[in-house]
Amino acid sequence: MLKLAIVNDSPMAVESLRRIVGDAPGYRLAWVAFDGAEAIEKCHQERPDIVLMDLIMPGMDGVATTRRIVPEFGCAVLIVTASVDRHTGKVFEAMGAGALDAVNTPVLGAGGDAGGDVLLLHKIDTIATLLQDRNAATVDAPRQPASPPLRGDRTAPLIAIGASTGGPAALARLLGGLPAHPAVAIAIVQHVDEQFCASFTHWLDQQSPVPVRMARAGERPQAGEVVVCGREHHLVLTPAGCFDYVREPTTTAYRPSVDVFFHSLANNHDNHGVGVLLTGMGRDGAAGLKAMRARGWLTLAQDRHSCAVYGMPKAARELDAADKILPLEEIGTTLLQWAEDPLGAARTRRKSG
Repeated sequence: MLKLAIVNDSPMAVESLRRIVGDAPGYRLAWVAFDGAEAIEKCHQERPDIVLMDLIMPGMDGVATTRRIVPEFGCAVLIVTASVDRHTGKVFEAMGAGALDAVNTPVLGAGGDAGGDVLLLHKIDTIATLLQDRNAATVDAPRQPASPPLRGDRTAPLIAIGASTGGPAALARLLGGLPAHPAVAIAIVQHVDEQFCASFTHWLDQQSPVPVRMARAGERPQAGEVVVCGREHHLVLTPAGCFDYVREPTTTAYRPSVDVFFHSLANNHDNHGVGVLLTGMGRDGAAGLKAMRARGWLTLAQDRHSCAVYGMPKAARELDAADKILPLEEIGTTLLQWAEDPLGAARTRRKSG
């Protein structure tokens, strides 16, 4: 039975969450805290598995509290706040600090959000699945047969990045260090709920000198822009060299899956580039990164000390999927070299190898 905790300064919100959690099988409410400082104190007394964290609180807010709780206690954090839409910037700050997802606080009673409790429980159940999955053995994602070299226009050199818990902050730092007109295409799969894809992409665009938008099915990677997986379905590169979204596999704990995307690149991209696996809970992306390395890509994984959660990069290290395991700053330096001159960076790598 997983232990839940509530951190919220509103007695009405606490009562709503207490009722919902109390009726849910498989979960036990460990404690309630009314501010961040109290939450940290109670984590020392009893570490919960999942923390339902308010975003806006007096004193230590949800972002600062998440930044303390995730590395110190290893809890999963779900942001539960009055209005996610009004605080998207802080939501992505919290995700950068280690929160997994966000949802509006359900309001019980007349005039309340009839589906709010269902959505909250769905997100809690999803996080519970991720907690169970993070120690499971890595399984290769289903992959398409390797395609022959593409004919016609070559696909642009590509930097492919996968990220999860803590990813928004890491991505903002990496993109912020790139030139405004890179000589490569950049594609990102970040574990984020589909309802946040548009706001996440807009937020990331504000952090980046390179234009950021959602990937569209049927288009090729284009140098000088960043595309982000914009659906719950998996982003893939097809044998024709175009992006597409696919439902299968449906059994992955992570949607969209970094592994599915990376495997499609290993099989179908005609112009090798860089694969990067950043901070995140679980093992998604490690097997795909290994497939990319086997096909000649430069593969990088974030090191333990610069990760919000050292799960996905750790799995890559265990599989020997990464050519280099680097601090985030050094990953940024490597990507800058590729973004300015991908052919020169590739030649340098071959000589050094």
